Amino acid sequence: MNQVIYLDHAATTPVDALVLEAMLPYFSLKYGNPSSLYELGRESRQALSAAREKIAEILGVENPAEIIFTSGGSESNNLMVKGLALQRKAQGNHLITSRIEHSALRKAAKAMEKLGFSVTFLPVNHYGLVDPKELEKAITPQTSLISIMTANHEVGTIQPIKELAAIAQEHKIPFHTDAVQAAGNMEIKVKEMGVDALSLSAHKFYGPKGMGALYLRSGLKLFPLIHGGGQEGNLRAGTENVPGIVGMAKALELAERERDERNQKCLALRDKLINGILAQIPHTHLTGHPKLRLSNSASFIFEFIEGESILLALAAEGICVSSGSACSSASTAASQVLLAMGFAPEIARGSLRMTLGKDNTREEIEQVLTVLPQIIEKLRTISPLAKGN
Repeated sequence: MNQVIYLDHAATTPVDALVLEAMLPYFSLKYGNPSSLYELGRESRQALSAAREKIAEILGVENPAEIIFTSGGSESNNLMVKGLALQRKAQGNHLITSRIEHSALRKAAKAMEKLGFSVTFLPVNHYGLVDPKELEKAITPQTSLISIMTANHEVGTIQPIKELAAIAQEHKIPFHTDAVQAAGNMEIKVKEMGVDALSLSAHKFYGPKGMGALYLRSGLKLFPLIHGGGQEGNLRAGTENVPGIVGMAKALELAERERDERNQKCLALRDKLINGILAQIPHTHLTGHPKLRLSNSASFIFEFIEGESILLALAAEGICVSSGSACSSASTAASQVLLAMGFAPEIARGSLRMTLGKDNTREEIEQVLTVLPQIIEKLRTISPLAKGN
């Protein structure tokens, strides 16, 4: 196989060498349980506290205790949606989210419907944007939580979070945002955004898999999903993943320090990729907002063929891409995000997502622009969907 060209950084990222270096001692030398009173335990506890303080500082959080460590973005989203809904059921049993949320958030909301909660899934426009007026109309006296993602995981569209959160604040309703794809690519400051809660996942910004966090504003109570010890403010029982937590803090620190440089590089490569594909391949649509999108995100629909066929053909050339969210890409059904954006199912199945990272090169993009048009042309010649077009 050819040397791998990795263009699926929205699915996961490789652990940065400096992150791994920071983690290694806590696997073997400093392995103590943070709850233990002896020296090994104190070392782990100190590392845990330092990591919490670092992440709080980067997010603009004044009280580090407002950072709750979890196993990833999916757990953070579930803890927020289910935990807050169960805790505030007496105040109201209505939740508001959007039709293009990650499956972890969307399915958590669906699960609450089975427990007697009412959920409003807000529509989006053709670019994947939530209209603040639609949010305003959806609020009822029973609304206990609003959750809208910061940036979409499939098409990269960035939501007007400040405006949406301001509406929630006006109605005194807690506002949560899934910032899993945004963190590392955008400045994330919880007070400036106006959010009460925010989800992160370390492996999206060159940290370890299985490690996430939930920012939870002080005073906002959740019903725990995991009971046991008193870890993480009694919200997430279980011995803390100290190596993962240390790695997450280091990865977020590096992402914040290098964000402008990374974005500048990714933006140039992304635009080269987008412009090249749209110029060379007819019957192709750029999905997501043309400007309000993550700097590393390029997503397309190629008419008359299946996205999975393109993905496999590119994989044979050593090029790694996705046909949508990595959490649901095994399904052959059309993307729920694209359907919500108004694409017909037969069109939406031709989707392809390419997300760049800090180590991609201009030469790699040129290779993709050489290979991809040939693949599309070949697949269309054998596709029954292309007959007569």
